[in-house]
Amino acid sequence: MCLQWQTDLTQAAEQVLKDKASIQGIILASAKSTFFAGADLKGVMRSQASDGPRVFTEIEGIKKAFRTIETLGVPVVSCLNGTALGGGWEVALIGHHRIATANPKTQFGLPEVTLGLIPGGGGITKMTRQLGLLAAQPYVLESKLFGPEEAQKLGLVHEIVASDDQLRPRALAHIAAAQGQPEAAQHLWDRKDYKMPGGTPSNPKIAGMLSVAPAVLKQKTRGLYPAPEAALAAMVEGAMVDFDTAMRIESRYLAGLMTSQVARNMINTFFFNMNSIKGGQSRPKAAPRYKPQKVGILGAGMMGSGIAYSQASRGIATVLKDREAAEKGKAYSHKLTQKRVDKGRMTADKQAALLSLIQPTASASDLKGCDLIIEAVFENRELKAKVTQEAEPMLAEGGFFASNTSTLPISGLATASANANKFVGIHFFSPVDKMQLVEIIRGAQTMTRRLRVLRLRAGPGQVADCGERLARFLYQPYLWHLCDGRRGMLGEGIPAPVIENLAMQVGMPVGPLAVLDETALSLSVHVLDQTREDFAKEGKTYQATPGELLVERMVKEHKRPGRAAGGGFYDYPAGQKKVLWPELKTRFEKSGVSYSQQDIKDRLLYRQAVETARCLQEGVC
Repeated sequence: MCLQWQTDLTQAAEQVLKDKASIQGIILASAKSTFFAGADLKGVMRSQASDGPRVFTEIEGIKKAFRTIETLGVPVVSCLNGTALGGGWEVALIGHHRIATANPKTQFGLPEVTLGLIPGGGGITKMTRQLGLLAAQPYVLESKLFGPEEAQKLGLVHEIVASDDQLRPRALAHIAAAQGQPEAAQHLWDRKDYKMPGGTPSNPKIAGMLSVAPAVLKQKTRGLYPAPEAALAAMVEGAMVDFDTAMRIESRYLAGLMTSQVARNMINTFFFNMNSIKGGQSRPKAAPRYKPQKVGILGAGMMGSGIAYSQASRGIATVLKDREAAEKGKAYSHKLTQKRVDKGRMTADKQAALLSLIQPTASASDLKGCDLIIEAVFENRELKAKVTQEAEPMLAEGGFFASNTSTLPISGLATASANANKFVGIHFFSPVDKMQLVEIIRGAQTMTRRLRVLRLRAGPGQVADCGERLARFLYQPYLWHLCDGRRGMLGEGIPAPVIENLAMQVGMPVGPLAVLDETALSLSVHVLDQTREDFAKEGKTYQATPGELLVERMVKEHKRPGRAAGGGFYDYPAGQKKVLWPELKTRFEKSGVSYSQQDIKDRLLYRQAVETARCLQEGVC
C-alpha cells in the first residue's frame, strides 16, 4: 500500500463510479502468488509525531476508495489465490463474496498488533461486525492467523476451490447468479436489519465481559504495548456507533500508533531486522550452505540431549556419546516427540524415524566419520580437553570440532586440539528444542572460510561471530542482572519478588532468578571454579563478585543447584506453578533496606544496553 498504490486505487474507484451503469460486478484478483502483501512499512518508518493529521487523511483516503467499491451496488468478489495479511486481508474484505484456493500454506489475518500497529483499512470494524465483539478479539488483539478452512467456518470465506484456475470462473458464475439480488451487493453491516453477533456493548452479558477485558489484556501485555489497547478501544467504541463513524475511530487510533516511536522500533526489530537475518544478510554471499551428514555429541546432559534432538529433527544422523547417560539422553528426544504424537502434531512413524537417527553410545569409536562433533560436557577445562583429544581423531576429513561452552574462551579450549584451525564454539541455548539462537564463536586460529559455511539452524540469529569474546551475549546479561555493578541485588537485601516482578514489568518474559534456575546455578559455580583455577595458574587470585558468591552459597551451602536438580531460587512442586523458595526471605532479605523501583528497572535494562554496546564494539555480527 505505497503512495503510488493509493493513487492508483483512488483513480480506479473514481473510474468504476463513472462506469457504474455498465458494470455488472467486480473481481478483485492478484497476478502474484500471494493475494496482497499489505501496508508499506517503509512509509510508516518515515512518519513522525507531527505527521498525525497527514497520516489520518491518507488512511481515510484509502477507506473512501474501499467504500466506493463496496457500496457501488454491484457484487464484488475477492479471489484469494494465496496469503492475504494485514492490508491484504482488508482488501479481501472489500468483496461481498470471497473465494479461496484450498492451499494449507495460505494464511489470512491481521498481524498488525505484533508490529505495534492496528488494522486501519477497516479490518477492526469489519471483523468485529462479522464475528462479534468477543469472537473477533483473538484475530484482532492477538493477531491470530487462519487458513481457508477456518475462514470458511467463520463465514469470512464463502467458497473454497481446488485450484487457482477455478477462481475466475467461480467468481463470474457468482456475479451472474447475483444479478437482480440487491443483498448480493451489500455487506451484512450495510443492511437495515443488521445486528451485531452476540450484541453490542449495551448488552449486559457483553458489558460484563468487556468490564474485565482491559485488565485481562494488561495482564498479557503488562501495559508495555499500546497497540492491543488501541485495538480493543477501537473495537468497543466502534461497536457503539454507526459503521462510518467506527471507521473514523479506527483511523484515529491507527494514525496515533503510526506516528509513535514504539511502532517504528517494533517494525524495525521484528520486521526489517528479522527478515534480514532470515534472508542471511550477515552471511558471506559466496559461502555454501552447510548441513553435516553425521554429527557427534559428547555428553548426554540437558544440553547434549537437546542438541541431539535438534540435529535428528533436521534429518541428521546423530551419535550421542556418554559413558553413563547416553540412553537417558535419547529418552529425552522420545519424551519431546511423544508429546507431539499425543497432540496429533507428529505421526508415530515420523517419531520412530527421528529416534532411529540418534545412536546412544559409550564408545568413541562410534563417532568415526562425523562431519561435526560438538562437546557439551561440564564447564571444566581439563575435562573438555580430555574429551576433545579422545573424539577429535574420529572426525571425517574436513570435519569440525566444536565446544558448546557458554563461558570459556574458545582460543584457550582450542589448545587441546590437534587442529585448532578446525575448532570453533557452537553455543546453543536452553531449552535447545525451543531456542532458535545459536552462536558461532571463532577462536584465534579458526579458519574464516570454515566458519563461513556453518549453519545449524534455520531460525533467526543463528550466527554470532564473537571472535575472542566469551559466548555470553544472552546468558551473561541475565547473570549480571543479579550481579549488577558488582553488587548482587538479592545480596543487597532487595526482596526476590521485587526483583522478579520488576523484571517482568520492564518486558522480560521471566525474572533473572528464574533464568538462572533454568540455566542451572551449578553451571555458574562450575564457571566460577574454573575462573579461579585459571587465575591461580597465572599466580593471581580471582575476586568473585557478591552476586557470584551468593550463587555459590545457594549451591554449596543450601544445596539449591537449579531447576534440573529439583530447585534453586524457586521450588518446583509437581503439577503446580513454580514458587520462590521461601527461605530466600529469611536468608537474604534485609529489613530496612531502601530501594527505588525505577532504579531497579533501570539497572535491569541498562545492563542489557551495555552488553549490546559491547557486542557492537567487539564486532559481534
